Amino acid sequence: MQPRDLSDHVAYEAGRGIEEVARELGRDPSEFVKLASNENPHGPSPAAAVAIRETASSVSSYPKAAHADLTGAIADRWDVDDEQVWLANGGDGAIDYLSRAVLEPEDTILVPSPGFAYYGMSARFHHGDVREYALEREDDFAQTADDVLSAYDGDRIVYLTSPHNPSGSTIALEEVEAIAAETDADTLVVVDEAYGEFADRESALSLTEGRNGFDARDDITVLRTFSKAYGLAGVRLGYAVVPEAWADAYARVNTPFAASELACRAGLAAIDDDEHVKRTVETTVESRAYMREHIETHVWESEGNFALVDVGDASTVAEEMQDRGVIVRDCSSFGLPGCIRITCGTEDETERAVETLNEILADLELGGNGDGTGDGKRDGDATADTEVADT
Repeated sequence: MQPRDLSDHVAYEAGRGIEEVARELGRDPSEFVKLASNENPHGPSPAAAVAIRETASSVSSYPKAAHADLTGAIADRWDVDDEQVWLANGGDGAIDYLSRAVLEPEDTILVPSPGFAYYGMSARFHHGDVREYALEREDDFAQTADDVLSAYDGDRIVYLTSPHNPSGSTIALEEVEAIAAETDADTLVVVDEAYGEFADRESALSLTEGRNGFDARDDITVLRTFSKAYGLAGVRLGYAVVPEAWADAYARVNTPFAASELACRAGLAAIDDDEHVKRTVETTVESRAYMREHIETHVWESEGNFALVDVGDASTVAEEMQDRGVIVRDCSSFGLPGCIRITCGTEDETERAVETLNEILADLELGGNGDGTGDGKRDGDATADTEVADT
């Protein structure tokens, strides 16, 4: 007996961990800094860590109360009804629930390229198909309604990522509204805001709830996660905020107790730990600015907790950085073989990453010009690089 034909399915490629790399190279894990997976450099919310320890003795019980409590806390945070909050095992779990709720066999979804592979993976798991719209390097990965709508062809779900991974670009709410208005009535526009806390702009929930001068829409869903700003990637906790009319769909598509007792209690503690989020965002903003100012090749402007860097030969540079103790993301898997992505770390981690990268670029005589081709000069003129990127 064999599983069904999975030849069209592409496995998700996660960033490599310190222990994995250290074992492979036969070195001490303490030699390495990991800036590959957009994790929180300050770790989890301290309040969440306490909650996890205190909850450990009660994990023999199903998390019904905790699930309801966290749903209510998230609903209060965004001023929505409890029924609009779909808790999930990470943001990818929420994507699966949307696929179950929306897709019929052979329906299509429209996704950004480059972009998060799991949008397409989830659609294919549920017997849908995937179409793409391009975010162009030469346009600094700008996101506009025209670009999305020119590729749209009656797709059931349109995914927008704001901030976008791996570039860090965002899409204006007016553009999101235009996409929703111009697509079919049975098309759901999903705005993935996994990195939303790091962007200085309003959530697309303004559109779903009719705030800030927008009319309320019933065809937009927003994804959020506790993995990034709250530092809870390891407990797997995310959610979708869906239209009011979808209230009864969650119970029909979710797995029983979609988030664990530990995850729910950690989320309840973290959601009120504003100090941890503030510190994390401040560190991110400082790290992004430092990388753009000091890396001696093109760095795209980002509103996420990472920076995309044009190095000419991503696999060579990423491997060399790893050998020198800094683990970064080779973006070849995103279709960007000339780029690496560096997570915003602490001050020391960021400075080490920048120094290491600049040494490698000099040693290998590599660098980019902003289009991923690696043809550009490396003259250390950070001002020139900034002018290229600020469009």
